[in-house]
Formats: sequence, C-alpha cells, structure tokens
Amino acid sequence: MAEEDLIQVRREKAASLRELGVHPFGVAQPVRHTISDLLRAVPSVDDLPDEPGIAEDAPVFEIAGRVLAIRRFGKGAFLRMRDRSLEENQLFLSKAALSDRDWQVLGLTDVGDYVLARGPQFRTRRGDRALRASSFTVLTKALRPLPEKWHGLADKELRYRQRYVDLIANEDVRRVFVTRTKAIAFIRRFFDDRGFMEVETPMMHSLVSGATARPFITHHNALDLDLFMRIAPELYLKRLVVGGFERVYELGRNFRNEGLSPRHNPEFTMLEFYWAHATWNDLMELTEEMIVGLVRELGVGNPEDPLKVPCGGDVIDFTPPWPRVSMREAVLARMEGVAEADLDDVEKLRELARGQAGGDPKKEGEIERMGHGELIGFLFEETVESHLHRPTFITGFPVSVSPLARRNDEQPDIADRFELMIAGREVANAFNELGDPDDQRLRFEAQTAAREAGVEETMDYDEDYIRALEHGMPPTAGEGIGIDRLVMLLTDSPSIRDVILFPLMRPAD
Repeated sequence: MAEEDLIQVRREKAASLRELGVHPFGVAQPVRHTISDLLRAVPSVDDLPDEPGIAEDAPVFEIAGRVLAIRRFGKGAFLRMRDRSLEENQLFLSKAALSDRDWQVLGLTDVGDYVLARGPQFRTRRGDRALRASSFTVLTKALRPLPEKWHGLADKELRYRQRYVDLIANEDVRRVFVTRTKAIAFIRRFFDDRGFMEVETPMMHSLVSGATARPFITHHNALDLDLFMRIAPELYLKRLVVGGFERVYELGRNFRNEGLSPRHNPEFTMLEFYWAHATWNDLMELTEEMIVGLVRELGVGNPEDPLKVPCGGDVIDFTPPWPRVSMREAVLARMEGVAEADLDDVEKLRELARGQAGGDPKKEGEIERMGHGELIGFLFEETVESHLHRPTFITGFPVSVSPLARRNDEQPDIADRFELMIAGREVANAFNELGDPDDQRLRFEAQTAAREAGVEETMDYDEDYIRALEHGMPPTAGEGIGIDRLVMLLTDSPSIRDVILFPLMRPAD
C-alpha cells in the first residue's frame, strides 16, 4: 500500500478506538514500572515460571512504551515494545485473559503505537521473558507508519532530518546520545566537586569577542540594535573572575558562521572554565584527570584495558601521562629537511607555507599577509595536526595567534598556552589569561588593524573589558573544551552531526 493509504487506514482505526471509548491521543496517566524494573525484579529469565505456572499472587507490573513488532496467531499475539528505560520486552496477549474491549483494542493496534499493559512476568516456550497482559490499551495512535525496513534505517540525510525516526530505529544512535548526556552530567559533577560555580552569560553580544571567528548577526527590534550570536563566553566569564567568582564554568551553545564539515556545525556546545590562582600547567593536569575519569565512567574502552578506546578503526590510548610537545618541535619533527634556523626566517617560513597551500589562491593570499607566528601556526595545522592520534598537549603558541593569552615571561613572543589534540582534532584550548590591560589594549588594536587589512576572523575592540581588567583580575588560567568533538571520540562517531540531535541541514527541497 502507498503511505497515504496506510495513513488513512490508521486514521480509521483511530476513529474505531474512539467508538470503543479509547481516546487515540489521550491524557497522560501514571505508569508504575519500567521494563528495567522487570529485569531487576527477576534478573534471570530461568527463574520465571512458564505461562501455565504463573501464581495467582504473582507480582503485577504496569509498563508503557512503543510497539516495535506484532506477531498475531489465532486468539493470541506477541508484541515487542520499548519504553523510556530504552529496554525492550515482549507482551503476550490472549483473548481469554483480556476483556472484550481490550481484545478489540489489540485488533486496532499497529507498530509504532504507544500502549499500556498490566500483568505478571513469565517465560515463553522459546525461553524468552514476557509479560502476560491482563489489561491492555492504546495511549497514542501512530498515524504515520515507520519507514520500510525502519529497523535498519541507514539513509543519513533522512536520519539527520527525522531524528525522531532515527532514535526509534537505531539502537546505536540512542546509545550515542545516552552517552553524551552521561558525559555532560559527569563533567558538571567534576567541576562542582572542585568548587567551581556554574553560571550563565549572554548569548547575544554587542561586540564580536572571545574568539576569532565569523559571527551570526541578529537584530533587536525594541532597541533597534544589531547583535551577534556569541562565538565564545570568554570575556564575560573573566569579568566574573574580576568580580570575585574565582572558579566559574559554563556549559552552553556557541555560534560561528562557518562552513559545515564532519568536525564543524554552526552551533555547538562548549565547556569554558576559569580558575583564579592557577596556571596553564594546572589546567593540563586537570584536563587529563577529567577526561581519563570520563573515559572510565562511561565504560567506552576495552574491557581488558579501559583507557584504550576504539575510534575510526584504530585505538586511542588515554593512559596518562600525555605527551607535551611545543609547536616548533612538532613542525620540525614532521617536516623533513627543515632546520631549527628555518623556523626563525620569515621568508623561509613563507616559502614552506606556499608549498603547503596546494595552489589555493585564498590560502596563498593569506600567507602573504602572515607574520612569523601565523606562519608557524599555519605549518602546524597543515603538516602536524592530522597526525596527532594519541592525546597530546601542544604548547609554544605564538602571541600573534593568541590575542587573549598571557605572554611567557622568558619568551615574550610565545604565549603560555596549550591545545589538546586527540585523533587529529583540537579538543581543548587553554592559556594563562592576559591580565595586563595595556597589553590587552594593544592586542585588540592589532585585531582591528588585521580586520582593516582584510582578515575576516578577528575580534572587536572591547573597551568595557579593558575597564574590567583595570579593576584587577587575579592571575587566572582558562580553558575551552569542545563537547561535541569529545563525544565524537568517545562514541567512535565519524561526523559531528552524529552527536548533535538536530544538526543544521540545508532545506530538503
């Protein structure tokens, strides 16, 4: 039958349910148990009686969930269902055990419907667990059937656009998002237990701040004011440190007007935290401790070696301590024939960068505008990043590509900063915060000059943030961690869209 005909048949069944006094889209009612409760009550199916042996005083369970399959035979039927615990169980329904109305309701039930059943547990002839229903009803009639072969739904475009069907159809997808929720809960506990305070900062900014990226622009009608969806909460969080909240974190959405890729979505979830009287070295220790704890908590590793996690056909070894390598060291180790002195020669760096541009006119134009620090950063991104599989802290970032980071006291052209790379992906970015308002003013001015020279991704000059620093910010270290990319690693998901419930998609038409 065509889908439109199937929908019409289901609408007719919904009308028939109404005639029986069963509202096909009824009001909620309490549900006493979950399928998990059945499993906990009698963990082994071997301890259940067969159907004729069910005692009159056997415990009665009440469960509700979606029908996944129906197998009818004569005066009986087996229904397979799943409930909010994400467990599955069978219902056994027989005409002899149900009222006339409940038996008629069964005849109007389809795969996809939400149903409610009560009864005791037993073991089927095949040795499976089942609930023998003494009462049964439909709570919600599904008018639209699930796609053909829904249990193996593989069309990724359809899965992303109709995530509700994807979650019904694919157990692995449900597991990814359960893991994501558990990961976020663990991270919150981790920081709460260490005296950090969770806060919320504005999602709409009057300036582009906190990172170098292209923003989304919106408009506030009452104020007649153009605003930017935040690309990072950094400057607001550091204002709170100035105000005396010396350990703060925020878990929330950021927005960057950039292209789509397996690692980029225009809106994404970030953890940002700031810790007064700590250094970037403290943050490396804290980050390693948190992620190692998270891997153990989620149980995503090899049962025999819990810190070895499958990813992309390989294995990521999260066993601490993680390597710490400077950007210069990483570039030298990767680029054959490049000497230490070459990294101090701007023209030599430019020549090396052109060799990595692959003839891309846009990249070549950017290379001509780059200074010493940007050129080293470019070579690192082009030659090293994708080869860093094991968790590795990359240090030694040039100040010119770190506009909010504190200079190193011994090497003023280097920032006290690191990025955590795992499986070729930047997962975290952290540094000692720049507390000198005069230095910060010069950095903002450099960003303004870069924009006037044609650089698209720059920050605005934030005079109020300078004012805040002039009130005095205690020595502070801060970090941002990409939650989506971290979950990708821990669930072996190849695309960021696999770990975002509703990723941005081009309209289907």
